[in-house]
Amino acid sequence: MKHTLVLLILLVCASPGVAQQQSFDEWLAALRLEARDLGISEATLNALYAIKQPEARVLELDNSQPEFVQTFTRYLALRVTPNQVDKGQALLKQHAAILEQVRLRYGVQAHYLVAFWAIESNFGSATGGFSVLQALATLAYDPRRAEFFRRELLTALQIIDAGHIAPERMSGSWAGAMGQLQFMPSVFYQYGVDGDGDGRIDIWNSLPDIFHSAANFLSQSGWRGDERWGREVLLPANFDFALSGATSKSLQQWKDLGITLVSGALLSVADMQAIVVLPAGATGPAFLAYQNYQATMAYNPSTFYALTVGHLADRFTGGGEIQRMPANEIALSVVDVKELQELLNSKGFDAGEADGRIGRQTRSAIRSFQQAASLPMDGYPSGQLLEALRN
Repeated sequence: MKHTLVLLILLVCASPGVAQQQSFDEWLAALRLEARDLGISEATLNALYAIKQPEARVLELDNSQPEFVQTFTRYLALRVTPNQVDKGQALLKQHAAILEQVRLRYGVQAHYLVAFWAIESNFGSATGGFSVLQALATLAYDPRRAEFFRRELLTALQIIDAGHIAPERMSGSWAGAMGQLQFMPSVFYQYGVDGDGDGRIDIWNSLPDIFHSAANFLSQSGWRGDERWGREVLLPANFDFALSGATSKSLQQWKDLGITLVSGALLSVADMQAIVVLPAGATGPAFLAYQNYQATMAYNPSTFYALTVGHLADRFTGGGEIQRMPANEIALSVVDVKELQELLNSKGFDAGEADGRIGRQTRSAIRSFQQAASLPMDGYPSGQLLEALRN
């Protein structure tokens, strides 16, 4: 995965920009002055001289949009494979000692940490080959999200200045997410931990630093060490799909509404709150998601991501496959989604700009249309929904 937290940050910080008035060299010179005012040393600032111009590949990736909207079925299949499960189980055994030390300190269970590690960087093998300084300078010069990426670039320079990593070794994704955890510099600065006691925080190479830093982030995001992330469940035939998504209820309340384990057995009740999550709509699997799911969403605000991390962690400890995956989940094209948004808007359901992206406003508009059309209010953009809107 090529970012933790980046997806939400890009959406939140995106805004119409004005034309860049300065040349890149002038802009970079001004940045050096700002960095000096922050106390960053000349030795560190010298690394900026290696940046000659914006990186075209970074801009290409930033502006790219996939042809199809990814489905949960496809997302999960790419990340939870027999090989990944086997490798994760082996690494749990190999690093059991350090993982137990981390669990005792932060309360984050080992199989979840290894699942995060797997999804973020394929157990450290896919951390991104971009210079973080080059990538952040490119994105900070672009006026669309200049302020956010300028702050991240200055923070990256502070990390280098503190001696945590050499500039030429500070590699990451095109969006500036770093190391085996894909932390943005600001996240590194706030949550990074020197787990091996060598005086540096190295999330590129040091497993103690990697595991301590990830666990510290999750712990501070509300992780509960005595709970699981959630579980697949079976919804009753009369379930009110308007309750899915954000409605939080106690396990007893969900049980009283007829929700059972996916096997049909009675739901075990504990003093916990949960929400119902439907990643493939009313016809796909259903999950009760607990507080640790919410902590995972703080790491990356994607439903698919949070469910996949939780499911992979379950598989590491002997859990089975998701039982009610849709057999033929068809992906909508971006063109289809734009048409869906346009149709919603034309019928008086405000989906916002028809940009081909499914966000909260579009899902809210879908639910409103579904309610008016007496359809299950799952907020899910499907081919069937598009046909209903066309008719």
